[in-house]
Amino acid sequence: MRIGIPKEISIEEKRVGLTPAAVDALVKNGHTVFVESKAGESCHFTDEEYEKAGAKIVYSSEEAFKRADMVVKVAPLTEEEVDYMYEGQILFSFLYLMMSKKNIIHGLLDKKITAIGYELITKDGKNTILQAMSEIAGQLSINVAAKLLENSTDVSKGILLGSVPGVKPANVLIIGGGVAGIAAARTALTNGARVTILDKNINKLREIEEKFNKNVTTLISAPMIIQRVSKYADVIIGAVSTNENNQVPKILTYKDLDNLKKGTVLIDLAIDRGGCFESSRLTTLSNPYFIEKDIIHYCVPNLPALVSRTASIALANNTYEFIFDVADFGIEHQITINNDVTKGICLYNGKCTNETIAKMYNLEYLRLHPFSKN
Repeated sequence: MRIGIPKEISIEEKRVGLTPAAVDALVKNGHTVFVESKAGESCHFTDEEYEKAGAKIVYSSEEAFKRADMVVKVAPLTEEEVDYMYEGQILFSFLYLMMSKKNIIHGLLDKKITAIGYELITKDGKNTILQAMSEIAGQLSINVAAKLLENSTDVSKGILLGSVPGVKPANVLIIGGGVAGIAAARTALTNGARVTILDKNINKLREIEEKFNKNVTTLISAPMIIQRVSKYADVIIGAVSTNENNQVPKILTYKDLDNLKKGTVLIDLAIDRGGCFESSRLTTLSNPYFIEKDIIHYCVPNLPALVSRTASIALANNTYEFIFDVADFGIEHQITINNDVTKGICLYNGKCTNETIAKMYNLEYLRLHPFSKN
Protein backbone atom coordinates (compact mmCIF):
# COMPACT_ATOMS: atom_id res chain seq x y z
CA MET A 1 0.00 0.00 0.00
CA ARG A 2 1.11 3.60 -0.64
CA ILE A 3 1.06 5.67 2.55
CA GLY A 4 1.31 9.47 2.69
CA ILE A 5 2.63 11.52 5.62
CA PRO A 6 1.93 15.22 4.98
CA LYS A 7 3.34 18.05 7.03
CA GLU A 8 0.68 19.34 9.41
CA ILE A 9 -0.76 22.71 8.38
CA SER A 10 -3.22 23.22 11.23
CA ILE A 11 -2.34 26.16 13.44
CA GLU A 12 0.84 25.34 15.35
CA GLU A 13 0.47 21.59 15.10
CA LYS A 14 4.05 20.41 15.49
CA ARG A 15 3.54 16.64 15.68
CA VAL A 16 4.02 14.24 12.76
CA GLY A 17 1.89 11.27 11.69
CA LEU A 18 4.61 8.59 11.77
CA THR A 19 8.17 8.45 13.07
CA PRO A 20 11.14 7.18 11.00
CA ALA A 21 11.09 3.94 13.04
CA ALA A 22 7.45 3.29 12.10
CA VAL A 23 8.18 4.14 8.47
CA ASP A 24 11.09 1.69 8.48
CA ALA A 25 8.84 -1.15 9.65
CA LEU A 26 6.19 -0.38 7.03
CA VAL A 27 8.73 -0.20 4.22
CA LYS A 28 10.33 -3.48 5.29
CA ASN A 29 6.89 -5.04 5.10
CA GLY A 30 6.56 -4.04 1.46
CA HIS A 31 4.71 -0.73 1.66
CA THR A 32 5.69 2.56 0.03
CA VAL A 33 5.73 5.64 2.25
CA PHE A 34 5.74 9.21 0.95
CA VAL A 35 6.81 11.82 3.51
CA GLU A 36 6.47 15.52 2.82
CA SER A 37 9.77 17.35 3.19
CA LYS A 38 10.20 18.80 6.70
CA ALA A 39 7.10 17.00 7.99
CA GLY A 40 9.09 15.91 11.04
CA GLU A 41 11.18 19.06 11.40
CA SER A 42 9.45 20.31 14.58
CA CYS A 43 10.07 16.89 16.16
CA HIS A 44 13.72 16.90 15.07
CA PHE A 45 13.14 14.06 12.60
CA THR A 46 15.06 15.02 9.48
CA ASP A 47 14.29 14.18 5.85
CA GLU A 48 17.55 12.19 5.84
CA GLU A 49 16.28 10.00 8.69
CA TYR A 50 13.08 9.28 6.80
CA GLU A 51 15.04 8.52 3.63
CA LYS A 52 17.29 6.10 5.56
CA ALA A 53 14.11 4.44 6.81
CA GLY A 54 13.10 3.91 3.17
CA ALA A 55 10.62 6.77 2.70
CA LYS A 56 10.33 8.75 -0.50
CA ILE A 57 10.47 12.51 0.15
CA VAL A 58 7.91 14.68 -1.65
CA TYR A 59 7.83 18.45 -1.68
CA SER A 60 4.21 19.47 -1.19
CA SER A 61 1.23 18.44 0.92
CA GLU A 62 -0.76 17.91 -2.26
CA GLU A 63 1.76 15.34 -3.50
CA ALA A 64 1.83 13.54 -0.13
CA PHE A 65 -1.95 13.20 -0.33
CA LYS A 66 -2.35 12.40 -4.00
CA ARG A 67 0.33 9.70 -4.20
CA ALA A 68 -1.14 7.77 -1.28
CA ASP A 69 -3.82 5.13 -0.86
CA MET A 70 -3.79 5.86 2.86
CA VAL A 71 -2.99 9.18 4.54
CA VAL A 72 -1.71 9.25 8.13
CA LYS A 73 -2.02 12.57 9.95
CA VAL A 74 -2.36 13.99 13.45
CA ALA A 75 -4.67 17.00 13.41
CA PRO A 76 -8.21 17.06 12.00
CA LEU A 77 -8.40 17.82 8.29
CA THR A 78 -8.55 21.39 7.04
CA GLU A 79 -10.66 22.38 4.02
CA GLU A 80 -7.48 22.65 1.94
CA GLU A 81 -6.50 19.09 2.83
CA VAL A 82 -9.96 17.75 1.94
CA ASP A 83 -9.43 19.20 -1.55
CA TYR A 84 -6.19 17.20 -1.87
CA MET A 85 -7.91 13.88 -1.21
CA TYR A 86 -9.30 11.69 -3.96
CA GLU A 87 -12.07 9.10 -4.06
CA GLY A 88 -11.64 5.94 -2.05
CA GLN A 89 -8.66 6.95 0.09
CA ILE A 90 -8.22 5.88 3.71
CA LEU A 91 -7.50 8.50 6.37
CA PHE A 92 -6.06 7.94 9.84
CA SER A 93 -6.15 11.03 12.06
CA PHE A 94 -7.74 12.65 15.05
CA LEU A 95 -11.03 13.57 13.40
CA TYR A 96 -13.30 15.16 16.01
CA LEU A 97 -16.03 15.42 13.40
CA MET A 98 -18.51 16.63 16.02
CA MET A 99 -16.45 19.84 16.11
CA SER A 100 -15.87 19.94 12.35
CA LYS A 101 -17.36 22.14 9.66
CA LYS A 102 -20.20 20.61 7.64
CA ASN A 103 -18.43 21.19 4.34
CA ILE A 104 -15.43 19.13 5.54
CA ILE A 105 -17.68 16.18 6.41
CA HIS A 106 -19.64 16.45 3.16
CA GLY A 107 -16.39 16.76 1.21
CA LEU A 108 -15.15 13.49 2.70
CA LEU A 109 -18.50 11.81 2.08
CA ASP A 110 -18.57 12.98 -1.55
CA LYS A 111 -15.12 11.49 -2.11
CA LYS A 112 -16.09 8.25 -0.34
CA ILE A 113 -13.17 8.56 2.06
CA THR A 114 -12.79 5.97 4.81
CA ALA A 115 -12.09 8.25 7.76
CA ILE A 116 -10.76 6.59 10.93
CA GLY A 117 -10.61 8.68 14.10
CA TYR A 118 -7.87 7.96 16.60
CA GLU A 119 -10.09 9.33 19.36
CA LEU A 120 -12.54 6.44 18.86
CA ILE A 121 -10.25 3.44 18.32
CA THR A 122 -10.08 1.07 21.28
CA LYS A 123 -7.94 -1.88 22.30
CA ASP A 124 -8.96 -4.22 25.10
CA GLY A 125 -11.77 -1.82 25.92
CA LYS A 126 -9.46 1.18 26.32
CA ASN A 127 -8.75 4.07 24.02
CA THR A 128 -4.99 3.67 24.19
CA ILE A 129 -4.28 6.34 21.55
CA LEU A 130 -6.25 9.04 23.29
CA GLN A 131 -4.89 7.93 26.64
CA ALA A 132 -1.32 8.44 25.45
CA MET A 133 -2.08 12.05 24.51
CA SER A 134 -4.08 12.57 27.72
CA GLU A 135 -1.12 11.44 29.84
CA ILE A 136 1.05 14.05 28.15
CA ALA A 137 -1.61 16.79 28.36
CA GLY A 138 -2.21 16.08 32.04
CA GLN A 139 1.47 16.45 32.91
CA LEU A 140 1.87 19.56 30.78
CA SER A 141 -1.20 21.20 32.32
CA ILE A 142 0.61 21.47 35.66
CA ASN A 143 3.77 22.86 34.05
CA VAL A 144 1.61 25.48 32.30
CA ALA A 145 -0.28 26.27 35.52
CA ALA A 146 2.97 26.79 37.42
CA LYS A 147 4.08 29.39 34.86
CA LEU A 148 0.75 31.22 34.93
CA LEU A 149 0.78 31.38 38.73
CA GLU A 150 4.04 33.30 38.50
CA ASN A 151 3.97 37.04 37.78
CA SER A 152 3.39 36.36 34.08
CA THR A 153 0.18 38.43 33.67
CA ASP A 154 -1.32 41.50 35.32
CA VAL A 155 -3.65 39.31 37.40
CA SER A 156 -1.28 36.41 38.16
CA LYS A 157 -1.03 35.55 41.85
CA GLY A 158 2.75 35.53 41.95
CA ILE A 159 2.90 32.28 43.88
CA LEU A 160 4.86 29.06 43.69
CA LEU A 161 3.03 25.88 42.81
CA GLY A 162 4.82 24.05 45.59
CA SER A 163 5.82 25.35 48.99
CA VAL A 164 8.77 26.67 50.97
CA PRO A 165 9.02 26.61 54.77
CA GLY A 166 6.42 28.91 56.28
CA VAL A 167 4.51 29.39 53.01
CA LYS A 168 1.58 27.21 51.96
CA PRO A 169 1.53 25.52 48.51
CA ALA A 170 -0.95 26.22 45.74
CA ASN A 171 -4.34 24.50 45.78
CA VAL A 172 -4.89 22.50 42.59
CA LEU A 173 -8.42 21.31 41.85
CA ILE A 174 -8.72 18.59 39.21
CA ILE A 175 -12.20 17.84 37.92
CA GLY A 176 -12.19 14.39 36.31
CA GLY A 177 -10.28 11.36 37.54
CA GLY A 178 -9.41 9.82 34.18
CA VAL A 179 -6.00 9.44 32.57
CA ALA A 180 -5.39 13.19 32.15
CA GLY A 181 -6.61 13.99 35.65
CA ILE A 182 -4.42 11.36 37.28
CA ALA A 183 -1.39 12.48 35.27
CA ALA A 184 -2.04 16.06 36.36
CA ALA A 185 -2.43 14.99 39.99
CA ARG A 186 0.83 13.03 39.97
CA THR A 187 2.75 15.97 38.50
CA ALA A 188 1.16 18.47 40.88
CA LEU A 189 1.97 16.32 43.92
CA THR A 190 5.55 15.86 42.74
CA ASN A 191 5.86 19.63 42.60
CA GLY A 192 4.52 20.01 46.14
CA ALA A 193 1.03 21.31 45.44
CA ARG A 194 -2.06 20.49 47.49
CA VAL A 195 -4.38 18.44 45.26
CA THR A 196 -8.13 17.79 45.24
CA ILE A 197 -9.71 15.47 42.68
CA LEU A 198 -13.41 15.37 41.84
CA ASP A 199 -15.13 12.59 39.92
CA LYS A 200 -18.66 11.21 39.68
CA ASN A 201 -17.54 7.60 40.19
CA ILE A 202 -16.97 6.72 43.85
CA ASN A 203 -15.05 3.56 42.92
CA LYS A 204 -12.67 5.61 40.82
CA LEU A 205 -12.13 7.98 43.73
CA ARG A 206 -11.37 5.01 45.97
CA GLU A 207 -8.77 3.79 43.47
CA ILE A 208 -7.26 7.28 43.27
CA GLU A 209 -6.91 7.50 47.05
CA GLU A 210 -5.13 4.15 47.08
CA LYS A 211 -2.91 5.12 44.14
CA PHE A 212 -1.73 8.26 45.90
CA ASN A 213 -1.63 6.81 49.42
CA LYS A 214 -4.33 9.25 50.54
CA ASN A 215 -2.11 12.24 49.71
CA VAL A 216 -4.95 13.77 47.66
CA THR A 217 -8.41 14.88 48.74
CA THR A 218 -11.20 13.20 46.77
CA LEU A 219 -14.77 14.44 46.46
CA ILE A 220 -17.82 13.50 44.42
CA SER A 221 -18.22 15.77 41.41
CA ALA A 222 -21.56 17.55 41.81
CA PRO A 223 -22.44 21.18 40.92
CA MET A 224 -22.71 22.36 44.53
CA ILE A 225 -19.41 20.74 45.51
CA ILE A 226 -17.63 22.13 42.44
CA GLN A 227 -18.84 25.65 43.27
CA ARG A 228 -17.79 25.27 46.91
CA VAL A 229 -14.25 23.94 46.42
CA SER A 230 -13.43 26.03 43.34
CA LYS A 231 -13.56 29.20 45.51
CA TYR A 232 -10.38 28.08 47.25
CA ALA A 233 -8.50 26.82 44.20
CA ASP A 234 -5.49 28.51 42.66
CA VAL A 235 -5.58 26.18 39.65
CA ILE A 236 -8.56 24.33 38.19
CA ILE A 237 -7.88 21.58 35.64
CA GLY A 238 -10.93 20.58 33.59
CA ALA A 239 -10.26 16.93 32.67
CA VAL A 240 -13.80 15.65 32.28
CA SER A 241 -14.87 12.95 29.83
CA THR A 242 -17.74 13.06 27.37
CA ASN A 243 -21.15 12.02 28.65
CA GLU A 244 -23.52 9.39 27.24
CA ASN A 245 -24.40 11.80 24.41
CA ASN A 246 -20.71 12.18 23.49
CA GLN A 247 -20.78 15.76 24.73
CA VAL A 248 -18.59 17.46 27.33
CA PRO A 249 -20.60 18.88 30.24
CA LYS A 250 -20.00 22.49 31.35
CA ILE A 251 -18.67 22.17 34.88
CA LEU A 252 -18.25 25.91 35.49
CA THR A 253 -20.62 28.53 34.12
CA TYR A 254 -19.70 32.05 33.13
CA LYS A 255 -21.41 33.29 36.29
CA ASP A 256 -19.29 30.91 38.41
CA LEU A 257 -16.20 32.96 37.53
CA ASP A 258 -17.43 35.60 39.98
CA ASN A 259 -16.86 33.14 42.84
CA LEU A 260 -13.23 32.42 41.94
CA LYS A 261 -10.22 34.22 43.35
CA LYS A 262 -8.54 36.80 41.13
CA GLY A 263 -5.77 35.18 39.12
CA THR A 264 -7.15 31.64 39.34
CA VAL A 265 -5.85 29.56 36.43
CA LEU A 266 -8.39 27.52 34.43
CA ILE A 267 -6.94 24.90 32.09
CA ASP A 268 -9.51 23.29 29.82
CA LEU A 269 -8.23 19.87 28.69
CA ALA A 270 -11.56 19.17 26.99
CA ILE A 271 -11.40 22.15 24.65
CA ASP A 272 -10.83 19.90 21.61
CA ARG A 273 -14.29 18.41 22.30
CA GLY A 274 -16.11 21.69 22.94
CA GLY A 275 -14.69 22.65 26.32
CA CYS A 276 -15.85 22.08 29.90
CA PHE A 277 -15.93 25.71 31.05
CA GLU A 278 -18.67 27.93 29.65
CA SER A 279 -16.19 30.79 29.35
CA SER A 280 -13.65 28.74 27.35
CA ARG A 281 -12.67 29.58 23.81
CA LEU A 282 -9.95 28.12 21.61
CA THR A 283 -6.43 29.45 22.07
CA THR A 284 -3.14 28.56 20.37
CA LEU A 285 0.36 27.65 21.50
CA SER A 286 1.66 31.11 20.51
CA ASN A 287 -1.27 32.92 22.14
CA PRO A 288 -2.26 30.33 24.73
CA TYR A 289 -4.30 32.18 27.32
CA PHE A 290 -6.81 34.98 27.79
CA ILE A 291 -8.15 36.75 30.86
CA GLU A 292 -11.88 36.92 31.53
CA LYS A 293 -13.22 38.47 34.76
CA ASP A 294 -9.67 38.42 36.16
CA ILE A 295 -9.51 34.64 35.61
CA ILE A 296 -6.72 33.21 33.43
CA HIS A 297 -8.03 30.73 30.81
CA TYR A 298 -5.71 28.32 28.98
CA CYS A 299 -7.56 26.48 26.20
CA VAL A 300 -5.04 25.01 23.75
CA PRO A 301 -6.55 21.98 21.94
CA ASN A 302 -3.23 20.43 20.90
CA LEU A 303 -1.33 20.84 24.16
CA PRO A 304 0.85 17.71 23.52
CA ALA A 305 2.34 19.55 20.54
CA LEU A 306 4.38 21.50 23.11
CA VAL A 307 6.50 18.35 23.34
CA SER A 308 6.14 17.35 19.72
CA ARG A 309 8.87 14.71 19.62
CA THR A 310 7.66 12.88 22.73
CA ALA A 311 4.05 13.15 21.58
CA SER A 312 4.82 11.91 18.05
CA ILE A 313 6.72 8.89 19.34
CA ALA A 314 3.90 8.09 21.79
CA LEU A 315 1.34 8.50 19.02
CA ALA A 316 3.25 6.22 16.64
CA ASN A 317 3.68 3.61 19.37
CA ASN A 318 -0.07 3.45 19.85
CA THR A 319 -1.29 3.83 16.26
CA TYR A 320 1.27 1.70 14.43
CA GLU A 321 -0.53 -1.62 15.01
CA PHE A 322 -3.79 -0.35 13.49
CA ILE A 323 -2.08 1.36 10.55
CA PHE A 324 0.00 -1.76 9.89
CA ASP A 325 -3.08 -4.04 9.90
CA VAL A 326 -4.97 -1.85 7.43
CA ALA A 327 -1.91 -1.50 5.20
CA ASP A 328 -1.30 -5.28 5.21
CA PHE A 329 -4.82 -6.62 4.89
CA GLY A 330 -7.01 -3.75 3.61
CA ILE A 331 -9.85 -1.89 5.27
CA GLU A 332 -12.60 -4.33 4.23
CA HIS A 333 -10.81 -7.19 5.97
CA GLN A 334 -10.39 -5.09 9.12
CA ILE A 335 -14.09 -4.23 9.17
CA THR A 336 -14.88 -7.93 9.13
CA ILE A 337 -12.48 -9.09 11.84
CA ASN A 338 -11.15 -6.11 13.81
CA ASN A 339 -13.76 -4.40 15.93
CA ASP A 340 -11.09 -2.16 17.48
CA VAL A 341 -10.43 -0.44 14.15
CA THR A 342 -14.11 -0.57 13.23
CA LYS A 343 -15.03 1.54 16.24
CA GLY A 344 -12.86 4.33 14.86
CA ILE A 345 -14.41 4.38 11.38
CA CYS A 346 -16.65 7.45 11.14
CA LEU A 347 -17.11 7.59 7.36
CA TYR A 348 -17.03 4.76 4.84
CA ASN A 349 -17.88 4.59 1.13
CA GLY A 350 -19.90 7.80 1.18
CA LYS A 351 -21.88 6.94 4.32
CA CYS A 352 -21.61 8.00 7.96
CA THR A 353 -20.85 4.99 10.13
CA ASN A 354 -20.92 6.78 13.49
CA GLU A 355 -24.48 7.04 14.78
CA THR A 356 -23.85 10.10 16.96
CA ILE A 357 -22.33 12.08 14.11
CA ALA A 358 -25.07 10.94 11.73
CA LYS A 359 -27.75 12.26 14.08
CA MET A 360 -25.88 15.50 14.72
CA TYR A 361 -25.55 16.35 11.02
CA ASN A 362 -28.71 14.60 9.79
CA LEU A 363 -26.73 12.13 7.68
CA GLU A 364 -27.62 8.67 6.48
CA TYR A 365 -26.27 6.15 8.99
CA LEU A 366 -24.68 2.87 7.92
CA ARG A 367 -23.88 0.08 10.38
CA LEU A 368 -20.70 -1.45 9.04
CA HIS A 369 -21.67 -5.09 9.61
CA PRO A 370 -24.49 -6.83 11.43
CA PHE A 371 -22.31 -8.24 14.21
CA SER A 372 -20.82 -4.88 15.12
CA LYS A 373 -22.25 -2.22 17.40
CA ASN A 374 -20.81 0.38 15.04
